[in-house]
Parts: sequence; structure tokens; C-alpha cells
Amino acid sequence: MEISYYLALLGILLPGWMLSYWVLPYFTTYKALKHYPGPIICKFSNIWLALGARNGKKFEWVDWAHRKYGKVVRVGYNHVSIATPEGLHTVYAHGNGFLKDYFYEAFVSGVPGVFNVRDRREHTRKRKIISHAFSPASVHAFEPHMTANLLRWVGQLDKIAAQAGSDGFARMNMMPWCTFLAFDIIGDLAFGAPFGMVLRGRDECECALPGKSITNVPGAETLNRRGEVSSTLGLLPHLRPFAKYLPDSFFTRGLQSVKDLHGIAVGAVDRRLKATDEDCNGGHKRHDILEMLVNAKDPQGMPISREELTSEALTQLIAGSDTVSNTSCAIIYWILHGERQAPETIVARLQAELRAAIPEGEAVARHEQVKNLPFLRQCIDEGMRLHSTSAIGLPRIVTADRGISYGEMHFPKGTVLSVPSFTIHHDAEVWGDDVEEFKPDRWLDLTPRQKICFNPFSYGPRACVGQNVAHMELALIVGTAFHRYEFCLYQTKLESHEGFSKKPDECWVGIQKRM
Repeated sequence: MEISYYLALLGILLPGWMLSYWVLPYFTTYKALKHYPGPIICKFSNIWLALGARNGKKFEWVDWAHRKYGKVVRVGYNHVSIATPEGLHTVYAHGNGFLKDYFYEAFVSGVPGVFNVRDRREHTRKRKIISHAFSPASVHAFEPHMTANLLRWVGQLDKIAAQAGSDGFARMNMMPWCTFLAFDIIGDLAFGAPFGMVLRGRDECECALPGKSITNVPGAETLNRRGEVSSTLGLLPHLRPFAKYLPDSFFTRGLQSVKDLHGIAVGAVDRRLKATDEDCNGGHKRHDILEMLVNAKDPQGMPISREELTSEALTQLIAGSDTVSNTSCAIIYWILHGERQAPETIVARLQAELRAAIPEGEAVARHEQVKNLPFLRQCIDEGMRLHSTSAIGLPRIVTADRGISYGEMHFPKGTVLSVPSFTIHHDAEVWGDDVEEFKPDRWLDLTPRQKICFNPFSYGPRACVGQNVAHMELALIVGTAFHRYEFCLYQTKLESHEGFSKKPDECWVGIQKRM
């Protein structure tokens, strides 16, 4: 009898709760958004967008919605996606007062870092602390660390290339090797020593969780899972306290990866600070990101705390490894794909430019040699456009009491707005009917809308602070690869999976050392 009573009570209360939680706000709090088109469920909940994130395809789902419903689409109960170049200025420009959405709180591990802190004043303080680490002079001082890791990288690729098949090429998956290199470079820059992935030829990092012995975990896999679960739970904040109890292993493994990634940063910072003490006693000093963070002062002249130091170092680990590895691999793929589509128009031209800049016999490129090469930069930009590592729309909350206008549209306070980079990078109205083709020469004569539209590092006050380092790494990696090796492409399409950033699943190529 009691069970029947409670089931009956639940049958009455549950529909009422669902009505008040999902349906009522549609007619009240968010009634100003009800005329914007989009999948029906998006008018009441973020579930649709979270499912896209859960499947690693949020960028594809949002792109599909724009192709079906138009340039302005409702993708969540209070979230509108604007897929136009002009939308970038509305959503991300200086002075609009927008805040990062609560979505970013799911990415906090320890204390907030410059990437996920939401308070504007706190972000300004943090950005001032770390910005000097990315000044032109500081970036120039990073090159010896990059060169040392590139030399180890080409040493391993030479060994692979030596195992050639009957066609003269050795078969390899370029994606993990781009990952190993990017992790080792950012380990060197942010923590004082590479993680050793290139030399080991496998995805492995030391992890130091509180109260536990040091263990080895797969760093790139951990980072990917952390991005997937945080992107999903960021859209469903009320689910976060209960996620570890859900039967889906996606959540349990993902939440463990959040802890493991923090443990990687803690262990690396501990080793770096210990080495710093020893170096100070020996009179040595490294020029790297962590050294600059250790010596940084806040506006009151105080050094940053150990917790904040670890958080900012973790931010650099994530931003410096994930994006560079994904982007460099994708650029290599797209250069080879463009050559396959139009033989003798891409690779030969790129190699001629590199040969003229890099003396024969030099194992790796130097930044002075490649930083101003026009065709190399065109290939890099075109690869970044087509792949769009930062593919999702970065959500911002309208904070002004009067709301914000975009053309004839008005969005009230509390609306979440975003501009999906993948979609605007693939918009034929902006880039032309050849939008899906790899055409580096489109960068010789960009229209004003195309210049605005290109958004690989975000836009405005929250744009990527490390983009100068990223450009340097990409020029060195791509320049070195095509100067030293011949490649052939073995796959017809570059499939990708998305956590926070978009990662190629694999990139199978043939590699041959150039004579």
C-alpha cells in the first residue's frame, strides 16, 4: 500500500516539477527567445547540446543546426548561436561587458586559471601576471627548448622513415607523433623538462595525486577525456554533483581524468620548483614560462600562490599541447590533401620556399628562417581554417540590464551567446563556393568579411594569450616536416573528435627522408 501511495505521489509531482523546471521558463524568463528557430528540445533544455558534446561532435551538431535553421539558432534554453563574422564583434569584443558562461566552471581544477576564471577583474589581474611570459622577447627565448625537442622528434621520424615499404615510404600515423612533440615542448616550456613522450614513443606522464604514490598515466588521453566530460557537464551544471554516480563510464572515467590531469600538473610543478632551487644554488637559470610565473607579482607586488601557480601551469599544459598537436597534424593532412587534389601546386611550392630559407644539412628549421615565409603562413592559416581546432562557439552571458542588439535582433540580460568558429570558417557566403577546398592563395586577397571571420585564437579580451607561441611552434613543426621529409597521404578524409578542442582521430601518411 505504501509503495503504491508513493508511486502515485511521484506520478503527480514529477510532471509538475518538469513543467515548472523546463516548460514554464519558456513562456516567462526566456520568452524573448521563443521565436528563434532551432531543434525543439533546445527551447527548453541544454540536453541536445550536451548530447552533442557527449558524442564528441558538438561542433557538427551546431553546424547542422545552422545549415537547417539559418544564421541565428537557439541551441539551448537560454543559448543562441550566431554564425556570422559580424557576430564575433557583438559577442566577444572589448567593452561589451559580457562574462564567460557558467559552462567554464566545469573546467576548474583547484583554483580558477586565466582560461576558466569568470570574474572580469580577476581575469585582468591574471592576464597581467602571465602576459609578460608571452611577450616577443620571451617567446624568442623559448626557441632553444623547441629546437631540442624538434631534434629528438626528427630523430624518431628518421627511424620510422628508414623502415620503408616497396613504394619507398614508411607507413605511420602522424597524429600521435604530433601529440608527443607538442606535449614535450610544452613540458619543457611550462615545467622545465619534456615529458619524454617523443623518446619513449608513447603517451605517458607522471601523475602525483594527493596522498597517493606517483603513477604513470596517458597524458593526451587524459586531456581528451577531461575535455569531453567537462564540455558535457558544463552544459548540465545541475548534473555535476551526481555525475560520478551515473552508470555511464564516460562520466566516471572523465572525472578521474580531471583529477589525473591536475595530478600531472602538480607533479610537474613540484619537480620544476625543486630543480629551480638546485639551479639557484648552482647559479643556473632557465628562460621558460614557469620561471616567469614564479617571479611574477600581482598588482600589490605579491607573488602568486602555489595553487595559482599550478593552475596557470595546467592552463599552459592544456592550451599548449592539445591545440598545437591537433592543429599541426591537421595542417600536415590538409597540405597533403590539397596536393592530392591539385598535384604539383602545393608541396613543391612549399618545399622550394623552405629550401631557399633553410640551408641544406640543418636538421630542423629556425624561427628566423621560417617566420616570414608567405606560402608557409598561407598553408598554416588555410589548415587552421579548414580544421578549426577551436571549433565550438565559446559561450558568453549578456550582462547589461538593457541587453544587447545584433542587427534588428535583441537579446535580454542573461542570454548566452556564442559564435561557432567551425561554422563561420566553412560558410560559403563568406569564403566562396570553394570553401571546402584547400587553397592557400585565397589568403593573398582576403575580403574584409574574411579577415573578420578568421578566428583560430578567439577574439577580444579573452583571446588566446599564447598565440605568438602557437604560431612559432606551427611554423617550426610544419616547416621542419616538409623540409626534411617527403610524404604521401593514405587516407581520404580527416575524421575528428571533439572534447573542448577538435582532434583528428588519425592521420595515416607515408614518410620518406628527403635526399
